[in-house]
Amino acid sequence: MIIASDEFAQRHGLPVRARFRHFAVAAEDPVLVLSAPVPVTYKLLERSGMTIGDFDAVECNEAFAAIALMWQKEFGYPMEQFNPRGGAIALGHPLGASGVALMTRLLRHLEATGGRYGFQTMCEGGGQANATVIERV
Repeated sequence: MIIASDEFAQRHGLPVRARFRHFAVAAEDPVLVLSAPVPVTYKLLERSGMTIGDFDAVECNEAFAAIALMWQKEFGYPMEQFNPRGGAIALGHPLGASGVALMTRLLRHLEATGGRYGFQTMCEGGGQANATVIERV
């Protein structure tokens, strides 16, 4: 995955497939390691003014099934748009590359379905989580 400015992409003849629109990072008590995707989602929604219904697809990392199930239960997101190309339990959870794998699947799904906005969230070490919104171009 190459993350670059529009200028860099144009200078090197690279296609621009999506843009980052919103980001957030949040943390929970490290003892509750797996719960941080929920508060980071709320934080991102508050900052961006978006709603869960604005997303054409969601990727929530499944280092453990409980993470994805907890997130989906909290937000009630449609299951057919949730990890639509398979989650980490089915496809793997490569240490150091999970974020790129999730983002790539999310972008490919948006391209295949004509979706506009995709949302990704995943746990990080120490009870942290991140959330990102991309817009397909």
